[in-house]
Parts: sequence; C-alpha cells; structure tokens
Amino acid sequence: MNIGILGTGSVGQTLGAKLLEMGHSVLLGSRTAGNEKAVAWVQQHGGAAREGSFADAAQFGDLVIVATLGTATVEAVEQAGAAHFAGKTVIDLTNPLDFSQGMPPTLFVGLTDSLGEQVQRALPQAHVVKTLNMVSVHQMINPASTGGEPDMFVCGNDAGAKEQTTQLLRELGWQRVTDLGGIEEARATEPFVLLWVRYGLKHNTWGHAIQFVHA
Repeated sequence: MNIGILGTGSVGQTLGAKLLEMGHSVLLGSRTAGNEKAVAWVQQHGGAAREGSFADAAQFGDLVIVATLGTATVEAVEQAGAAHFAGKTVIDLTNPLDFSQGMPPTLFVGLTDSLGEQVQRALPQAHVVKTLNMVSVHQMINPASTGGEPDMFVCGNDAGAKEQTTQLLRELGWQRVTDLGGIEEARATEPFVLLWVRYGLKHNTWGHAIQFVHA
C-alpha cells in the first residue's frame, strides 16, 4: 500500500521506516519538497522510500498519516490540499500540546473540541481516525516493548476507516484496540497524553503505555 506521512520528525521517520519494513511504500512530506531530513531518510532507506511536499504525500497515499507538531497540524493538512485526502483514511497521531510555558505542557484546545475534530473539519471528505497519540513512536511500532499488552484506542466517524486503522495497528502488534466511537471521542484521548507526559517526567521514562485492568 502507498502511505503518505505528513511530518519529517522522529515520529514520521521512525514510523515510516517500520512501514517500509512491513512492505509498504512510504512518502514523507514536509512544507516543501527536498527537506533536508526527508532527503537523508530516503537516502538511508532507499527502495520504496520517497519524499516530497505535504501535497505530494497526501496525493501519494492510499492512506495518509498526520505526524506533525500539534500546533502545525491544521495548517499542514490545509497546505496539502483537502481534495487530495478525499475518500481516504487519514490517521491523526497529533496532540494539541502547548509548550509555551515549558514542561509539563498544557492543551491549546479545550474539552469542547479536539485537534482530531479540527483535522476532520479541515478535511470534510476524508475519514479521520485518531489513534496512537498516547505513546511514543517506539511504542507505536512495538507495543510489546512496554513489557505488557497495553491498550490503544481508535475514534472516527467512518467504520471502514476505523477497521482499516485497526488492522494496521494489529500488524504493528497492538492486540487490545478499543473503538471509542466518533471523532469527538478525541476530546477524551488527547487530554490523556498530559497524564502520560507527567508519568514520564516523574519516572524519567518514555517507554510506558496504558493498560486498563478490570474484573
């Protein structure tokens, strides 16, 4: 499958490399084609690895992943061109984190909206699915590295897109995947990352994830 990734940071590069390893073709997109980090990533991985602009990534992908900084997410998808996402599953990994006052961060979106919903509004013909925003990229691609079997959540308005996303999550090793409902459920999963960050600061670790236990 052709997968476009918006974002050339560590999340985009690491997840992109894993998807290449799984047999997919991946194009990393940035504001402009020829981004230094993206070019180096292509040179490192070769073969089915490509780079280009945000629009190139959205156009290339049968499935598109948004892996930008939260503060740049809506601008990035708008720059990519909404028409290029039409009818596609768009996996949104981002969080509305505000680091302007240092650590720990706060949210720049309140509890009556979410960044996932903002992405869906910017891409009305796409099928946005929020997931993987509660772990680091190393746990995204290898949940077993936590030493347990953590939980992951998906939310979005299209059942087919959530099924496609869940299948990809299972291929990455996620076995405990819960469908929370529509994209508005991102109002619950995005704030959870504040707890994840505080736990990391307290224990000086970023390899943790969440597992719910019940009777």
